[in-house]
Amino acid sequence: MSLPAADRAREMWSRLAGAPAGFPRPGDVGVVVSGESALCPPGWSGLVELGGAILAVVPRPELVDGVCARLLALLGEGDGLSRLAVGEVLGPAELAYLDETDFRPAGAEVERLPSGHGDVKALLASVPEADAAESGLEDAGSPVYVVRDGSRVVAASAYRLWLEMAAHVCVLTADTHRGRGLARAVASAAVADALANGLLPQWRARPVASRRVAAALGFRRHGEQLSVRDLAAAVK
Repeated sequence: MSLPAADRAREMWSRLAGAPAGFPRPGDVGVVVSGESALCPPGWSGLVELGGAILAVVPRPELVDGVCARLLALLGEGDGLSRLAVGEVLGPAELAYLDETDFRPAGAEVERLPSGHGDVKALLASVPEADAAESGLEDAGSPVYVVRDGSRVVAASAYRLWLEMAAHVCVLTADTHRGRGLARAVASAAVADALANGLLPQWRARPVASRRVAAALGFRRHGEQLSVRDLAAAVK
C-alpha cells in the first residue's frame, strides 16, 4: 500500500531540496544551504510549506539564522509565504495533491496524442506567451490528452515526471473555449494516467480558475511554494 499523498509530497520536496533530515515536522523549520538546488533557480532561495512546516534552501550560510527565525515567526503567526514575496519572486503558488481514493474523474471523452505533437504545439502558439509558460505543457513528457473543436486542439493536459515520484500536471485551454469544463476533462485523463503508473499527482497553481479545476478533481491543498532572489531583504 502506498503512502498518503501528504507523506509522498514531503519526501519528494526533501529530495529536491537535498535535505538529509527530511521534511520538518509540523510547527518546525528546516534550512538547507545550497547554491544550486532543484527547489529554485541557481543563487535564489526556495521555500516550501507543507502541513504547517517549512523547508527552505538558501544560497549562503550566513542567511540560515535569520531565515530560520523569520520562518518560525511566520508559522507562529499563521501567515503564508506571501509575506516573503519581496523583490523578484516566482510564486507563491498553491500546492495540491491527490490520493487515489479522492479522485473524482470527469468521465469525458478525450483524445490521446504523443508528447510534442504538432497540434499541441499549435495550441501553445495560439495563446499568450505567459499563459503557455504558466501551463508548463511544452515541457511535459507524458502522453497528451486533448479535446478538439473540429480539427483544432482547444484544450490539452499532460504531466512532467519529478524524481520518478510525482506527476506535475500541466493544463492549457484556448482563450475562446474557457469556462466549458474542458480543462477538467483533459486533466482528469492525465491524472488517471499518472495514478495508473503509481505516481503522485501534483497540481501547482496561482490562478483561482486553475485551483477550482484541481478541487473539482479531488485535489487537496497541502501548502505553497515560493522562490525569492533576495531572501535577505525579505526576512529583515
